[in-house]
Amino acid sequence: MVIKTETGLELEPYQVVFKPLVTEKNTHLAERDNVYAFKVHPQATKTNIREAVQALWDVRVTKVRTQNRKGKPRRTRTGYTQTQNWKKAIVELHEEDRINFF
Repeated sequence: MVIKTETGLELEPYQVVFKPLVTEKNTHLAERDNVYAFKVHPQATKTNIREAVQALWDVRVTKVRTQNRKGKPRRTRTGYTQTQNWKKAIVELHEEDRINFF
């Protein structure tokens, strides 16, 4: 299955969703509200993310929210550098569906 972005990129579902964000807060949201967070391709739209999650985990997605996260300044031995900007997707699933990462 190929997912086409608005800019013309053709991506596979595993190229749209890079990895799940497993934190204490996101684990709590997954258990309580059936909401999962992922690091996604910066050019992926909400529709692209919905299709990729449905294809990878065979679930029904009800809502997708996205955030563009700015990189943070980091101090190194030789001076300061900047981490990369990245895109975060918060995906809400149908109440009967679940994703088990572990």
